[in-house]
Amino acid sequence: MSLEEGRISELRATAHPLRLQMLSLLTGAELSAAEVARELDITQANASYHLRLLHAAGLLEVAAEETVRGGKAKKYRHVWDAERPKGGGTSSDDESLAYARVLADAIPRRYAERERQPGRARGQFTDAELWVEPEVWERVFDLLAEASGLLHASARPPRTEGTVRANLSVAAFRMADPKGGTR
Repeated sequence: MSLEEGRISELRATAHPLRLQMLSLLTGAELSAAEVARELDITQANASYHLRLLHAAGLLEVAAEETVRGGKAKKYRHVWDAERPKGGGTSSDDESLAYARVLADAIPRRYAERERQPGRARGQFTDAELWVEPEVWERVFDLLAEASGLLHASARPPRTEGTVRANLSVAAFRMADPKGGTR
């Protein structure tokens, strides 16, 4: 499979809200299909189907296998790769747009599940379509990549003592000049 085909396969696999949830869940934990099903309140068959698609796309690795009632249960893990672009890079515009739509659709659901306790319910919203110096853009992009990497590297299994459930949804990209010029 070529690099382009691999990227398209990844984007197709992630262009589904349930699979995005699974990737997030499996960033901090090694879980079987049954455990994923219980955590996301879906059937084990549904969890298995989506996990196989994510594994086939190269987004999950089999971290372990265990014997369960005479059968083998795979435990999957998502390994975050800060160097691999998400929803961009070499993929087609259609594939990237599908990824952006799934990501955008996930935000209202996640927002509805936010913490609402006074003094603890912090959030940050930014919408910016601005003209800035290239150096500023590069610094912002690097800081976002650093924050995303830190969050993924720090992920723990669900409800681990001393942890909080958090969300970070980011879409950052350089815009084309609407007049077609370059600056």
